[in-house]
Amino acid sequence: MPGGAPAQVHFMGAGNTTQDDVGTFNGGSFRISHRDTNTILTIQLAAGCPIVAKPGVMIAMSAQVTLKGQVKFSMKKLLVGGEMTHSTYTGPGELLLAPSALGDISHLQLTGREQWSVGKDAFIAATQGIVKEYKSQNIGKAMFSGEGLFVYKISGQGILWVGSFGAIIRKDLHENERYIIDNGHLVAWNCKYVLERVASGGIISGLSSGEGLVCKFTGPGTVFLQTRNPQAFAQWLTTAGSAQPM
Repeated sequence: MPGGAPAQVHFMGAGNTTQDDVGTFNGGSFRISHRDTNTILTIQLAAGCPIVAKPGVMIAMSAQVTLKGQVKFSMKKLLVGGEMTHSTYTGPGELLLAPSALGDISHLQLTGREQWSVGKDAFIAATQGIVKEYKSQNIGKAMFSGEGLFVYKISGQGILWVGSFGAIIRKDLHENERYIIDNGHLVAWNCKYVLERVASGGIISGLSSGEGLVCKFTGPGTVFLQTRNPQAFAQWLTTAGSAQPM
């Protein structure tokens, strides 16, 4: 390539889409539209079909849809700041959902043979048959990943919808392929990862002194990334808001 740039095939391992994503499940159908940072998930529910969703993601619903909320009181709930709550929507009717931030939505089809790790802010909704549990990470992984001490462990059989801050990028890793992810950009993953130290400077780790930590995933598996970092964006807003005019 001119200038020594890698061949185009080098860039085909990670990708995203702005096309509508449609599908069906036992008891309904869905469409993901208005990609990639103003995304809406539209679900059509048959009579008696339930959907579990994160509180606060509903835009609108048909009058026939029933809504019930549930809160599980536990030490985990206390530690994670109330994220153990969920809402159950039961058809018949239409349900519109969206992430709380400007972001995209992707769906994962679980067959009962795999398990996904999902950031606590990335969960949007799931069909019946999906098992959603909080699992503690070790302190090192929790410090790096930006997901707090707990992340969702998702298993079972059905469809899981995850949301992002910014657009979603999917990276499929081959056997023994390694890939380094910046903290704050993880959405969901189903492959192994380890912590490694890199030189300081804040480019990856955001740490101002000493050595930083990066997360190195190893295939086979898939990682979903978000193009924006919520912590970095919040810091930028704070800095921009405090700047004084000349």
